[in-house]
Amino acid sequence: MSLIVHKYGGTSMGSTERISNVAKRVAKWARAGHQMVVVPSAMSGETNRLLALAKELAPSTLTDSYNRELDMLAATGEQASSALLAIALQAQGLESVSYAGWQVPIRTNSAYTKARIESIDDARVRADLNAGRVVIVTGFQGLDESGNITTLGRGGSDTSAVAVAAAMKADECLIYTDVDGVYTTDPRVVPEARRLQTVSFEEMLEMASMGSKVLQIRSVEFAGKYKVKLRVLSSFTPWDIDINEEAKSGTLITFEEDENMEQAIVSGIAFTRDETKISVLGVPDKPGIAYQILGAVADANIEVDMIIQNISKDGKTDFSFTVNHSDFAKAMDLLKNVVVPKLGAQEVVGDTKICKVSIVGIGMRSHVGVASTMFRVLAEEGINIQMISTSEIKTSVVIDEKYMELAVKALHQAFGLDQVPA
Repeated sequence: MSLIVHKYGGTSMGSTERISNVAKRVAKWARAGHQMVVVPSAMSGETNRLLALAKELAPSTLTDSYNRELDMLAATGEQASSALLAIALQAQGLESVSYAGWQVPIRTNSAYTKARIESIDDARVRADLNAGRVVIVTGFQGLDESGNITTLGRGGSDTSAVAVAAAMKADECLIYTDVDGVYTTDPRVVPEARRLQTVSFEEMLEMASMGSKVLQIRSVEFAGKYKVKLRVLSSFTPWDIDINEEAKSGTLITFEEDENMEQAIVSGIAFTRDETKISVLGVPDKPGIAYQILGAVADANIEVDMIIQNISKDGKTDFSFTVNHSDFAKAMDLLKNVVVPKLGAQEVVGDTKICKVSIVGIGMRSHVGVASTMFRVLAEEGINIQMISTSEIKTSVVIDEKYMELAVKALHQAFGLDQVPA
């Protein structure tokens, strides 16, 4: 008997009809002899609706006590969808039970609105599974050491599902979404984009971190750390599709470079509009400056992505980095009012009209000139590069957001990603 974890996104849970179809699909797997744990997101749009209500009441409050209440509020969306799914499964004739994250419990730290999972006690869930029940666990949320409800940040249900799969040593974790797998890039931008049959864990991690919306990056990190077998597939296929066919559909995320994997130099083009750039100008060029800037930002629980420090001139330098749109105002306020006066810097400026475009592929390890090809293609399209970062299997650039679609289309064609590998 296999233990399988299913995760369903908000669009999959978007109506009672869709919840009923999810229940029928889960029931099919349970009747095939699998132990089933299901992690659903809130119904599509529900979390945004709840947070919008909070913003109407207090549009600019950023205190811990305010964020605690945001987590209390946002967590109710997943609780509702989990209970509805349990009811739908019971209507299918299956014993089922739903749990909120704090009832499992899923333990987290106390970073409200973007907490991190520290441990999961699976005893209660395992007892129910052994009694023949389907167990539904709310995604996106947990409990800190003081007993407060916390949430894991947007997309956190993916992380919950993979963490539950890891804790319970599940045979596989199936992530059901509104797309049928991982593509070479977003088909809405490039209609010629292809679905990948397999993608390596390393590539998926880079693609998630660089803007691919198929999987949340922390869920991929969890999968890699605990070797959770992941598959991304569509919840909009007929629920009664043959289970063996369904089990092989979508995109499999592998942990080894299989000889049969698609051996493209570049496997995909990722992009995001969620980045903003902040530059601290006229910083004294002396040891410890980077730490004084980024240490303060990190202490404020703001994640930094790309970083550039310019060449020193007259004892001064400029320091630029990118943060998520959601952290931009907080970071700017911190730098202007605390960091810049302390350092004696000239000023801090921000740019919200940027995007990040990345090429990703394990084939880049063994091929030279890949980055130069990327730069040449962008130059030929008249696109200026503002920032560059690289790793062994990816190269990312920051450009003006108005050129994003042009850049993605040009790079997708230049690297032959519209062609099926031989």
